Amino acid sequence: MMKRLVAITACGLGLSACSGMPSFMQFELPKPAPVATTVQFESEPAGAEVRTTAGQTCRTPCSMAIASDEFTATFALPGYQPQTVPVRVVHPNEPADPATGQTASPRLVPNPVFVELQALPPPPAARGKRPPAARP
Repeated sequence: MMKRLVAITACGLGLSACSGMPSFMQFELPKPAPVATTVQFESEPAGAEVRTTAGQTCRTPCSMAIASDEFTATFALPGYQPQTVPVRVVHPNEPADPATGQTASPRLVPNPVFVELQALPPPPAARGKRPPAARP
């Protein structure tokens, strides 16, 4: 009876050692590169410069193909306050198409990216000495 208990314990310990694979035996597939998605940029007033964290720029209204999961777009126009908009990936919750087996592809939100730029307040009037009054 004691030999059986020792044998079962030894087998249990041996099997538990197999449960953790060494890291060199683990295989992870590399993440695929994000697919380029066309994103439209619009502003009111038009003509703002758009700069993305992906390093691309354009003037509104414009569109760019961006291969990024998430980024921010900063809109700037002289005389207006700059605005930054985060753009993120949304994965659809829809099941796979029964006919093709394909799932809907993720999309960037918002698209189009629209901002209404706010005008900067006028600069305060310069205070200085008044010119001397003309004498008659």
